Amino acid sequence: MSETDEMDAEPAPEPELADDAMHRFPVPDWEGLPDDLRERIAEETDRAGFTPNVFSAMAYKPSHFRAFFEFHDALVEDAALEREEIEMIVVAVSGVNHCYYCNVAHGALVRIYADDPLLADQLVADYRTADINDAHRTMLDVAVKLTEQPAKVEGSDLEALREAGFGEEAIWDIAAVAAFYNLSNRLAMFADMRPNEEFHTIGRER
Repeated sequence: MSETDEMDAEPAPEPELADDAMHRFPVPDWEGLPDDLRERIAEETDRAGFTPNVFSAMAYKPSHFRAFFEFHDALVEDAALEREEIEMIVVAVSGVNHCYYCNVAHGALVRIYADDPLLADQLVADYRTADINDAHRTMLDVAVKLTEQPAKVEGSDLEALREAGFGEEAIWDIAAVAAFYNLSNRLAMFADMRPNEEFHTIGRER
């Protein structure tokens, strides 16, 4: 980057832990956070242009913050699924769980990664009627079954995924994403986490 570019570049936004990121537990003070949490939150703030409230909320308990985001990173960075598919699972699962935070925040990510301003709303309302292909509908059928009726998941569900074209690692990843976001949904709902206003409008236009 040239000196001119450096002068013209906009400064990175300062991280801000919103007091209303969650309503049932106190949001910690930025100054009191461990250095590694401050570094991760600053990176996310720079990437998004604002501090996603899940980072503010999870900072309430630093050891859980580290474990939560380490697992999240493994799910998206070491995946046999496309990022679009991961976010579709998140929104379908969050839709049946009625998780306000994840519906809104990950709905924005569906719009970005699928390059589709309508798909997230369709998935939240009823993924079965969404404009998706048969393979993705099978993927979401299994993810939602694992969410709503985990004891009824059978070998035939995995076979349906194989017949839809998913490999063994991708099948594992479908279950892992669904399971992780069931945890995330329940924690977000218990703490009453609130999505940033910015998430509502991201990706609404092509």
